[in-house]
Amino acid sequence: MPPTRTRLVRFPVFLLLLLFLGPLTACSEQEKPADKPGRPSPPATLTTRVPGGAMLTISYSRPSAKERKVFGGLVPYGQVWRTGANEATTFTINQDVTVQGQPLPAGKYALFTIPAEKEWTIIFNKTATQWGAYEYQEADDVLRVQAQPGVSPQPLERFTITTNTTGQVTLAWEKTRVQFVVK
Repeated sequence: MPPTRTRLVRFPVFLLLLLFLGPLTACSEQEKPADKPGRPSPPATLTTRVPGGAMLTISYSRPSAKERKVFGGLVPYGQVWRTGANEATTFTINQDVTVQGQPLPAGKYALFTIPAEKEWTIIFNKTATQWGAYEYQEADDVLRVQAQPGVSPQPLERFTITTNTTGQVTLAWEKTRVQFVVK
């Protein structure tokens, strides 16, 4: 008995379903990849109250020196640096403050720096969420202030940001530290 027309129509439909659904079944059977290992530059966040009552939160990643010359080497002088690793460091303040005596409105900022041997530029940029400094735009700077680098009392393997009760923010790595005041 010759195949009926209905059977012939059903066979291509079945074949098409098999072609489309077969790979989906195979994909669902694959084992999920293991989670990524921790970042080489671990994240850190610090929150503190500065003089005048504002709450300051700084979120950054902590790269390691790994026996490399950091400033003037790994981090070139005269170029915008993300001030850490991975995403740009963020500086969040809940009310208007001054930085090095200059006004900074409340908000969340990317904290960039331009390291140099004798004077650093500290930059507060309104584009807070960005990877590194690759898309940095000077036109988005809200504030730029200057700070003098000094020698750390002890060398630091990992980049570290600290604050104290007087509103002093310290950026330190390897043998260098830079401080600026937030009030």
